[in-house]
Amino acid sequence: MADVPLVEGDDGNLRCSWGSSSDDYTHYHDTEWGQPTTDERTLFEKMCLEGFQSGLSWITILRKRDAFRDVFDNFDHTKVAQFEEPDVERLLGDARIIRHRGKIEATINNAQALVRLHEGGETLAGLIWSYEPKDRVPTEWSEIPAKTDESTALSKDLKKRGFKFVGPTTAYAAMQAMGVVNDHFGDCWKRDECAHKRDALTRPTS
Repeated sequence: MADVPLVEGDDGNLRCSWGSSSDDYTHYHDTEWGQPTTDERTLFEKMCLEGFQSGLSWITILRKRDAFRDVFDNFDHTKVAQFEEPDVERLLGDARIIRHRGKIEATINNAQALVRLHEGGETLAGLIWSYEPKDRVPTEWSEIPAKTDESTALSKDLKKRGFKFVGPTTAYAAMQAMGVVNDHFGDCWKRDECAHKRDALTRPTS
């Protein structure tokens, strides 16, 4: 299934083949992935979860997402920014999430970086969307890269501002998830919906 770009579901809709591989993926593909957002909490959550996904399957993160939201105060960055070492130890002992010290500490660090960004009069949305690439319509897997010049530049900018676990590949996956990039295949039934929402979106300017 992964070798072909599109698969027709039981509902008769053509969707990106990865989005047909499980019920969890289908729901995520149809309701979230590629849907453009400028909401700060949502962007912070997606960026953090993509960091946790590094080296793992995304389905693992999806199935643990409710637990991640629980332990990280629904990704309220102002609350996560106040976490200290006892919180890290608590999270390392919680089997519901990915117990990786570096990724847990990076999430706390990134919350603190986001606080500083806001204090400087900027937003995460404004930063991420400033690296929006020119739109394209992929038709084959080979046309969807693991990283791009834009994601590499975004990664570098985020790191300069103190964010961690935001390499070019992680940054590109986040851009796809946030709808900064529309990587639904051309004939996917969600492609046009995401495109229309992108056309109607007011891009953040700061």
